[in-house]
Amino acid sequence: MIPVTATLIRHRLRHLRHRIRFNSTAVSPPPHSIHLPLNHPTYLIWSANTSLGKTLVSTGIAASFLLQQPSSSATKLLYLKPIQTGFPSDSDSRFVFSKLDSLSLRRQIPLSISNSVLRSSLPAVESLGLNVEVSDSGMCNLNFREEKTVTGAPELLCKTLYAWEAAISPHLAAERENATIEDSIVLRMIEKCLKEEMECGGKSEKSDLLCLVETAGGVASPGPSGTLQCDLYRPFRLPGILVGDGRLGGISGTIAAYESLKLRGYDIAAVVFEDHGLVNEVPLTSYLRNKVPVLVLPPVPKDPSDDLIEWFVESDGVFKALKETMVLANLERLERLNGMAKQAGEVFWWPFTQHKLVHEETVTVIDSRCGENFSIYKASDNSSLTQQFDACASWWTQGPDPTFQAELAREMGYTAARFGHVMFPENVYEPALKCAELLLDGVGKGWASRVYFSDNGSTAIEIALKMAFRKFCVDHDFSEATEEEKHIVVKVLALRGSYHGDTLGAMEAQAPSPYTGFLQQPWYTGRGLFLDPPTVFLSNGAWNIALPESFSEIAPEGYGTFTSRDEIFDKSRDASTLARIYSAYVSEHLQEYSGVRQSAYVGALIIEPVIHGAGGMHMVDPLFQRVLVNECRNRKIPVIFDEVFTGFWRLGVETTTELLGSKPDIACFAKLLTGGMVPLAVTLATDAVFDSFSGDSKLKALLHGHSYSAHAMGCATAAKAIQWFKDPETNHNITSQGKALRELWDEELVQQISSHSAVQRVVVIGTLFALELKADSSNSGYASLYAKSLLEMLRKDGIFTRPLGNVIYLMCGPCTSPEICRRLLTKLYKRLGEFNRT
Repeated sequence: MIPVTATLIRHRLRHLRHRIRFNSTAVSPPPHSIHLPLNHPTYLIWSANTSLGKTLVSTGIAASFLLQQPSSSATKLLYLKPIQTGFPSDSDSRFVFSKLDSLSLRRQIPLSISNSVLRSSLPAVESLGLNVEVSDSGMCNLNFREEKTVTGAPELLCKTLYAWEAAISPHLAAERENATIEDSIVLRMIEKCLKEEMECGGKSEKSDLLCLVETAGGVASPGPSGTLQCDLYRPFRLPGILVGDGRLGGISGTIAAYESLKLRGYDIAAVVFEDHGLVNEVPLTSYLRNKVPVLVLPPVPKDPSDDLIEWFVESDGVFKALKETMVLANLERLERLNGMAKQAGEVFWWPFTQHKLVHEETVTVIDSRCGENFSIYKASDNSSLTQQFDACASWWTQGPDPTFQAELAREMGYTAARFGHVMFPENVYEPALKCAELLLDGVGKGWASRVYFSDNGSTAIEIALKMAFRKFCVDHDFSEATEEEKHIVVKVLALRGSYHGDTLGAMEAQAPSPYTGFLQQPWYTGRGLFLDPPTVFLSNGAWNIALPESFSEIAPEGYGTFTSRDEIFDKSRDASTLARIYSAYVSEHLQEYSGVRQSAYVGALIIEPVIHGAGGMHMVDPLFQRVLVNECRNRKIPVIFDEVFTGFWRLGVETTTELLGSKPDIACFAKLLTGGMVPLAVTLATDAVFDSFSGDSKLKALLHGHSYSAHAMGCATAAKAIQWFKDPETNHNITSQGKALRELWDEELVQQISSHSAVQRVVVIGTLFALELKADSSNSGYASLYAKSLLEMLRKDGIFTRPLGNVIYLMCGPCTSPEICRRLLTKLYKRLGEFNRT
């Protein structure tokens, strides 16, 4: 890098001193959603290591783009240097500025150029001979600008966003100079600069605009907050150019940098490096399988007095090829994004979707996700990417924030490389064993001794039913039944409104519903005794119990209101009159299936503990479910907890056994088990259940399995997720006791929403907030489209949600900050008012 002396900048800044003012307020936090236009190409410039010439490459790209014949006045290049250390003696933006000035004179092509430095630390300003106060962030609003204007000429805008004096890593410079900047502030400033140029200078489709965002140091060099830059810029997911290393050892460093970027979801359009005579391009091209262009620049002169102008002229062909690669890659990306919605409607068969109701313009095109946010492509909105919070947690699976997402990606990559997939029966390997140990010491602690692996929640339920029925048959002496006795009917005890999956057996274990109708499953008979459960909800600021009609005549006075949600889970309720009523109700219905007068038996109890998810986000009275468990246990009926939705902190605790105060014989887990990254499910069981399959014949074993049972990558990811969610060092929502999450949803806002005239009821617990909109019978239920306009408003606000008819829910992850949840509720409350008026 050619150093820039402080003298020139100091001289110019003296003329601007009167424009510098004390900034008395901290920079405001960024908006929740990032919005980036894509109608013109924008690239991150990375390097495999420091001192590899990123700025030379940026300069060469700028020259190739701007200094072309014939030149166009509509051509503009924006060069951003978000993070600059060693300032003012070193200024990459000024290097680009000065070299383009010299090259335009050399080629006799007029060029308008400017260079700006927006903010810098106090030591950096003082080194320029200035004496100003700093803001609370430790940064001064420098607003330095130098420019050379030529009317009707192509334009170069160079901007340094944040600068520090020390020529060291940004995190050290920021700390030593008391000028640390949060990641979100850096991202907000980049977004602002990109949007200003794209929306003002690049509105016309005929205009040519190219934006370069040059990183500092290597791919994994820390930013000013200490976050690695490959993680810092991830919310944008901009495509990149990687400046590789042509020196001895450069192949290894370049590949490592490339892998680091790919592991975080970046697209790399090209690799470019300086020729050192070692032909590094050959093995790199082979490694990249010719899918990524590898371009080689001529050797850079080592003479400090060389102004490099001749080198840029000599390199012009390489930079033209690089520029064309960048422009083409952007066009191909836009073409693909623009066509995805239409093509999806032609080739996909979406689950739970009536395709006649889905129009092309309503299809959500997801470019990527970063933590809890989708990057949504909007062709109608100036071809832009905007962020939406994934408020349905991608069907209740998602939990990671951006940091954890990157951690899981590394774990998955390592495990895939080490194991791929390996056979499970009668074998053992570390990921499966570690996952099983953590499960038995966590969600199964105190009751489970065996872990059965499968691939999804519905299948885990099928396995649980097989386990429970065998255990029931053994306990009731049906395992050695005669041929006549083998024709007994075994049913399940379940609750109306529960949902246990879409496979045939799982559907039989749930009451008739929209999911089980004749058009969905003509074989459905409903092999169960289905009881109507009492439910609990928040309305007008108070928690209430709603009893089914069958209880109306026997309900005690004063049963129905609670001062807090915690009171609902208080085990002192076990001694209440309502508990005795529940017990009598359950006992009476079970008596009909005692087998004394008929050949039908209840062979298993299956419940979704506390919350019925797909059934409408209803909270079942935990006292009623606790009574159910006790009554079944007294009759040697195995108990299954379906925790596919409710497990792993979804309801604020690792397992709902802690909420109910009851333990099952069998339990199923999936979804958040792996943080939502890969499919995996487990069915946990007691020793007694396991022993019921023991025998001398293989025919007595549990004959169930999957090709990918205990898939190594899924097990490793689950092990990492289990540990991450419950560790206060990684999940700051864990309380000091480590038993529960802190309250995530703002109590005052929850109360206000529960009292809103458009709201029938609210359920809030753990990571879940749900409300039912008031609607008449024709606009309620799973098939209702009543909430459509509200959903459209929320998506405009950056909240992606998918309703259950007229039930709207917001779901976050175990690591989501309460501040994010508060913002979600604030937007929802505002939109409820507008929805009510329409």
